Amino acid sequence: MTLTYESSLEFARSMDQQDPLRSYRDQFHLPVQPSGEPYIYLCGNSLGCQPKRLRAFVEQELKDWENLGVEGHFHAKNPWMPYHEFLTEPMAKIVGAKSEEVVVMNALTVNLHLMMVSFYRPSQARFKIVIEGDAFPSDIYAVESQLKFHGYDPKDALIKLWPREGEHTIRTEDIEHLLAEQGQEIALVMLGGVNYYTGQAFQFQRIVEAGHAQGCKVGFDLAHAVGNLELKLHEWGADFACWCSYKYLNSGPGGVAGVFVHERHLNDPEIPRFAGWWGHDKETRFKMGPDFQPIPTAESWQLSNAPVLSMAALRASLEIFEEVGMAALREKALKLTGYLEYLLTEGDDLKGIEIITPKDPDHRGCQLSLLTGADGKQRFDALTEAGVICDWREPNVIRLAPVPLYNSFEDVWHFAKVLRNL
Repeated sequence: MTLTYESSLEFARSMDQQDPLRSYRDQFHLPVQPSGEPYIYLCGNSLGCQPKRLRAFVEQELKDWENLGVEGHFHAKNPWMPYHEFLTEPMAKIVGAKSEEVVVMNALTVNLHLMMVSFYRPSQARFKIVIEGDAFPSDIYAVESQLKFHGYDPKDALIKLWPREGEHTIRTEDIEHLLAEQGQEIALVMLGGVNYYTGQAFQFQRIVEAGHAQGCKVGFDLAHAVGNLELKLHEWGADFACWCSYKYLNSGPGGVAGVFVHERHLNDPEIPRFAGWWGHDKETRFKMGPDFQPIPTAESWQLSNAPVLSMAALRASLEIFEEVGMAALREKALKLTGYLEYLLTEGDDLKGIEIITPKDPDHRGCQLSLLTGADGKQRFDALTEAGVICDWREPNVIRLAPVPLYNSFEDVWHFAKVLRNL
């Protein structure tokens, strides 16, 4: 049944009253203006708000460190030795994976490099990498540096996907056509699950199937997809995926990242990897032997012991995700993003702004990207002055993310009013 929206404040408030997740807004700290009023915070796709319960999780580890010192590794309330394991199961549910396929570790681009060590294995005939032309710059830097490390010129070995002329997003059929034509030269397809700039959500399963049909490895950067979309990484059969946790997963600035490796690769001795002692067999790790014995799970890609304070922050947020579930979050996100789209398009008084995020809800998460005119930066600055925190991306896009855990329909209504008043 299609939801019929209305542009009144009364309608927005009635939607909030009917929202089964409305109580979770009060479980987050929302940034506050100098006046004491909360900002309209639509920037959870850059940095999620802080869960109020996070402080207790971090303070527990500080207390155990204070009182136990090194003994906290074994005798803390939440022992530090296996601390990363506390995050595995809830994270696996969020990305649609088996627990043995997931590990929380490092930072996003570090993990992308570690995955490419294992899954970008160029040969004389097959050496190219496919990526979006407007992928997040760090991803492009990473793949270009990998190509150079292996002796290839990115001008020859990096294939950048671009939309058709006059369009803003990449058609899945164009990706499939490229792979059908050039797949025998392509070693790796590595796309963002959701493109950071346009907000386009890629069609994961079709891309995986098209890549695998040509013998390519397929991986995803899920920075803007994790905690946003309902993911099914195991079912889709992607070879690997990486993500950060400080956006929709609310783990705090620079929060610890995560990795998925499909189970078919976990016990393959032919796959090279950079090794570290935390990827070594747990039973013999402290025997300090000279030979690396990998754990038969995604944990074998770990290099170092867990950053407990960062993981404690993420653990607090994952507890909320466990309570709510991705299905409920996605259901609200569809309504909330749809309402924002409705308010921005119901009249003709927003001339000079175009929504470049796909209209089809199946092809987007809870982000809308607004293409502005020459006065775009001035509009963005005026929004900030008016109490809105959103995101500006050069050269001319304002990104908005109504996050279902803590944003309301009234937030969206007030934002649209502010934008129109400008």
